Amino acid sequence: MDLTSNIVINTYSILLLTVICYNSLRHDDRESLQHQLYMMVLYTTIILLIVDVFSRFDGRPDTFYPVINHCGNFLIFLLSPVLPSLWLLYVHVQVFQQEQITRRLFHPLFIINGAHAVLVTLSQFYGWLYYIDSANIYHRGPLYLLSASIAVTLIIVAFAVIVGNRSKIGEKQYFSLAFFAVPPFVCIVLQIIFYGISLMLNGLVLSLLIVSLNIQNHSMYTDYLTGINNRKMLDIHLREKINTNADNKAFSAIMIDLNNFKSINDVFGHGIGDNALQVFVKLLQSCLRADDFLARFGGDEFCIVLDISDSVHLEEVVRRIDSCVDEYNRSGKKPYRLSCSMGYAVHDSHSGMDVEGFQRQIDALMYEHKQVNKKQASIV
Repeated sequence: MDLTSNIVINTYSILLLTVICYNSLRHDDRESLQHQLYMMVLYTTIILLIVDVFSRFDGRPDTFYPVINHCGNFLIFLLSPVLPSLWLLYVHVQVFQQEQITRRLFHPLFIINGAHAVLVTLSQFYGWLYYIDSANIYHRGPLYLLSASIAVTLIIVAFAVIVGNRSKIGEKQYFSLAFFAVPPFVCIVLQIIFYGISLMLNGLVLSLLIVSLNIQNHSMYTDYLTGINNRKMLDIHLREKINTNADNKAFSAIMIDLNNFKSINDVFGHGIGDNALQVFVKLLQSCLRADDFLARFGGDEFCIVLDISDSVHLEEVVRRIDSCVDEYNRSGKKPYRLSCSMGYAVHDSHSGMDVEGFQRQIDALMYEHKQVNKKQASIV
């Protein structure tokens, strides 16, 4: 691939990544490790695309080309394991949703990248990975495959984590994460087989675009801890339901508070508290239909929106949730007990009640139920 072709295709790739970066910076979860890792992947890819152009300044040894060529190839090799390392971290936090556990991988990956950096530096003197001759022409060194194998191995490990934990990932997320390795991996193989072909970074841009569309944009409306809808998505969904309800399509909602959640945190720690929220969400999901809407309202409060137009059927769902929680407590799987307070109502299309008004109504009903539960507990 000549210099002009490389500049053109890399420029298009950089422009596409710039658009993805701009869109990603608008997310509400910018403080999460997931978002930070994804942005680091984007930034590193842009840097590598620029450096890749510099590494194409072959020939013309009597000009400034050798300086640019040497710098470009040095940085390309130096950063080659950084990108798959970041991707492995991103996959890990996506699959396990435990930032503290993911951070434990920083140290071993730092050692791998550090050892590779030493190898790249020594190669400037011994030509182990590559060398540039007196005519300013790049050549592969005898240990070239060692450098390439590090990047490939990290990608394979990330792929194995995805496949091995498929049950923990949603369908869209699974496809996007699993497919991520395909374009760059194919391009790496082509690069190894056909000397002079280097499209790995451009293939990676396609993967990042798919991740952006199916995971990162989705995360704007997803609660990072439980994986269900967040407060923003709840407001949007309720607004749509209320607008539709004006056409006599009634619906109902249940506001749920996890009782004594603070005591679980205080006694067992925040890690167990987070687990309690995740367990409670799975219990709620087991009581609902596939098309029912479940969201985390905030903290230990959740909201369910259902296409139920009468209080009889709504109360059946409430009893089913209570029964499911009681059955879980009897199983004794965890050191804590779960209980909840619920406020529920069918939305009256003739009341003119907006999203905020309806939320206040079911929240007030939930608070009343919570007070009843407290009185009963004090009597016991």
